[in-house]
Amino acid sequence: MSTKKISQIVVILIFLASTISCDQISKSIVRHKVYNYEQISLLGKYMTLTKVENTGAFLSVGNSLPKGLKIIFLMFIPLIVLGGGFFYMLKKNNLSFWTLMATGFIIGGGIGNIYDRFVYGSVTDFFHIDFVIFQTGIFNMADVSVMVGMFILLGEFYLKRVRLTYNKPDSL
Repeated sequence: MSTKKISQIVVILIFLASTISCDQISKSIVRHKVYNYEQISLLGKYMTLTKVENTGAFLSVGNSLPKGLKIIFLMFIPLIVLGGGFFYMLKKNNLSFWTLMATGFIIGGGIGNIYDRFVYGSVTDFFHIDFVIFQTGIFNMADVSVMVGMFILLGEFYLKRVRLTYNKPDSL
């Protein structure tokens, strides 16, 4: 195995471990120190900590699905997708550091939430932000990791497109 491949695997594992650890530690603190629906002000009314147990997915989508469908759509299908993403990261040799980091954030965040569903039957959400003109739903660090990973991937995709556009040879 090449040094580059070993370095790539180490980067992947570091991002996965740090993402999952941050998520699980923050959820553990909230589970043990905050009551359900208790609101704790972090930055006035603009950022609050409110513990909720979400049995659905993003913004409680799928919350009312029958148990069998929840298991399929909220645990097994995401697990297969995350496994495929992890396998892809390990197999590809030419992924940029930014792609590795972004995918590590996305997969790590996904694993954090799937772990909660398997172990606790729900995902612990606790952050809420009021941006005055709009508000977020209640979310957790795994959700932050997934969003950061997506923004990094979109940014990298955009920059690649810009570079391709400006590096085209002039055609006369």
